[in-house]
Amino acid sequence: MIDFKKEVANSILQVVKDLNEEEIESLIEIPPNYDMGDYAFPCFRLAKTFRKAPNIIAEELSKKIEIGDYFEKIENVGPYINFFISKAKLTETVLESIAEEKEKFGSTNIGKNRTVLVEFSSPNIAKPFHIGHIRTTVIGNAIEKVFKFQGFKTVRLNHLGDYGTQFGMLIAAYKKWGDMKVIEEDPINELLKLYVKFNEEAEKDESLRDEARHWFKELENGNEEALELWQWIRDISLKEFNKVYDLLNIQYDSYAGESFYSDKMPRVIEELEEKGLLKESQGASIVDLEPYGMPPALIKKSDGSTLYITRDIAAAIYRKEHYDFYKNIYVVASQQNLHFKQWIKVIDLMGYDWAYDCVHIPFGMVSLEDGTLSTRQGRVVFLEDVLNKAIESTKKIIEDRNPDLENKEEVAKQVGVGAIVFQELFNNRIKDYVFSWERTLSFEGETGPYVQYTHARANSLLEKGEFKLEDEVDYRFLKEEDEINLIRLLYNFPKAVLDALEKYEPSFVTRHIVEVAKAFNKFYNSCPILSAEEGLKKARLNLVYAAKTVIKTGLSLLGIEAPNKM
Repeated sequence: MIDFKKEVANSILQVVKDLNEEEIESLIEIPPNYDMGDYAFPCFRLAKTFRKAPNIIAEELSKKIEIGDYFEKIENVGPYINFFISKAKLTETVLESIAEEKEKFGSTNIGKNRTVLVEFSSPNIAKPFHIGHIRTTVIGNAIEKVFKFQGFKTVRLNHLGDYGTQFGMLIAAYKKWGDMKVIEEDPINELLKLYVKFNEEAEKDESLRDEARHWFKELENGNEEALELWQWIRDISLKEFNKVYDLLNIQYDSYAGESFYSDKMPRVIEELEEKGLLKESQGASIVDLEPYGMPPALIKKSDGSTLYITRDIAAAIYRKEHYDFYKNIYVVASQQNLHFKQWIKVIDLMGYDWAYDCVHIPFGMVSLEDGTLSTRQGRVVFLEDVLNKAIESTKKIIEDRNPDLENKEEVAKQVGVGAIVFQELFNNRIKDYVFSWERTLSFEGETGPYVQYTHARANSLLEKGEFKLEDEVDYRFLKEEDEINLIRLLYNFPKAVLDALEKYEPSFVTRHIVEVAKAFNKFYNSCPILSAEEGLKKARLNLVYAAKTVIKTGLSLLGIEAPNKM
């Protein structure tokens, strides 16, 4: 596909010798509306060299630049040189590229098959998979898909929270009040009840916390009873979590959680000691990070037990040695910002030159309308319930609007789950938000169902128009403003995907395909397609195909399916 920005830079380079191509490209701007051109070059930087006012430089240069095949006109407005792309060239390059590349349109090989690890979701075993987990799960899924789309070899990691003091609590609680048969009938709810009860009782009787610490120490020491209970709790929890992953159509390459790294921590502690990084503080072992503006990293407690930070250091070293990653990405809430800065700094101090290839991708928190989520107090909204409720709501809408639709169950799942995922990925990931049933289940406005419906509408047009991709097409028929505006958005889709990759921000894709859907519906309403004369009909159906393809690809990168009928 023609890179028009590069063509603008080349045109300027012919008449400006004081800047190189890279400098010129960095200065090129996109005007606020198309009346001012597709690209604009500001001349302020040239004032010193040319010894003239920027507006005079712009006027003189705009007359010297050759229009060539790529532009319709070049003119100056004040200190800017404005470039208007040839609509015929734009239409041809976009529609031919999409026809040729199909659902690969927008992908590149910038990854060169380098390995990128993406750790996401990572729920705690025996705790509810609640609405708060949706962010890491769907943001991580989309980031992995974008990296894979751009030619990286990706590995999807689910670093399960299957270790730590909470297991001491659960084992102690189970031994006091647990019933295996009752738990197996409703694992997460029953384990949650035990966890909540233990914390309530521990408020009254502090010795219970000592029991919890004792059982976690027994687990670390390989006590047979503790290990058996731990394995059972892990297995039944993962079975429940997989119900949610199946609804979201998410798979993993590895479920190696915290427990997997428990035997890899002695090496880390030994290495920290050898390198003179470990210090004693009130019986505990720490790495002093005060010179770097951070509190100390607590590596080992006074009772000898390890912490998250120790396991994260061990995990990163294992992953580098096992996968030799180019990037090791962690999609974890912004509450953990300090934790990640600390352990990445410790790895840096250990002398590993790949320390900063470990990247923390933070995101904002979810709260309920009546306050924050709290597992200890049992205040949670189960993610499986949210997804199932969205599917049920979609079924009702289908029954009302299109009762004869084929595969109603499947479409209800695609649209209901898509609505939840799309909403999650529509806003900038770093923003906090309040979970609301009403907003989550609304399908009006800039939503996933709106974009999916646009895809289905495009598919219906192609079927009715008996579209064939191999037909000869004359793109010169496409010259209406609504056609060209849609083509411009399709042209910019690869940039939106690249922005999503570079900024680890799926909302670039989400928002872009909403704009494509809006532009498509405007084109659909203003330009007759199936009733147009043959040459124009073929050209317009080609544009319909291009829009449908880009919408489907965009939804796929977000982890959302695109039904052909709705």
